[in-house]
Amino acid sequence: MGQLDDKVIIITGAGTGIGKGMARAFAKEGASLVLASRNQAHLDETAQEVRGYGARTLVVPTDVTDEQAVIALFAKTMDEFGRVDVLINNSGAFDGGPLDQLSLETWLKVLHVNLTGPFLCSREAMRIMKAQGGGRIINVGSISAQMPRMNSAPYTTTKHGIVGLTKAAALEGRDYNVVVSALHPGNVLTERRSAGGRDADQEPMMTVDELAQVALTMCALPLHVNVLEAIALPTTQKYVGRG
Repeated sequence: MGQLDDKVIIITGAGTGIGKGMARAFAKEGASLVLASRNQAHLDETAQEVRGYGARTLVVPTDVTDEQAVIALFAKTMDEFGRVDVLINNSGAFDGGPLDQLSLETWLKVLHVNLTGPFLCSREAMRIMKAQGGGRIINVGSISAQMPRMNSAPYTTTKHGIVGLTKAAALEGRDYNVVVSALHPGNVLTERRSAGGRDADQEPMMTVDELAQVALTMCALPLHVNVLEAIALPTTQKYVGRG
């Protein structure tokens, strides 16, 4: 018996990094998975891996900033599985620079992926979860929601916004058994950071699989228990007092 047997979980940004790590952890615990991101090839790689653990898996290429694409994602999930137990809002974008040099294009790109996407997905999930009697939404935020890095205004602003979206949705979902949480990671050694080199060499990191264990714990809780906000980071990472 797995901790997530009979649970249907949608993961956005599931093709790489944190999303892929969560898919792997959830599959090992018996979940059925709906994998969403813009990159079909990456989704197929994730799907092949998690099916090796016996997970029933649906791949739905999705741009979370596209309202109709998000509506289609949830419609296909309902057609295939008939319910949505957990939504992981994990798709994200990072871009920035000095505030006085930021383009509107950069600002809007990060805003749309990091805030509009979770709003659209949460809206569809809330509709389904209210009707079925409950469910869980986990928004992947960042420690930048509390302690920003330099030159990260778009990213930091959206992660503060994720906290607001989480609390507002948690309040609205409370009477319907819809539980909404935020998981704030510190440094995670994803493919992007590995390719970048600098962060991986100079800063402490945790693996995507280690972070996924935190998400697994949150997903496995009964619906009368909520971890409203969780912070997971390498023990030696500068956080309190950084700046």
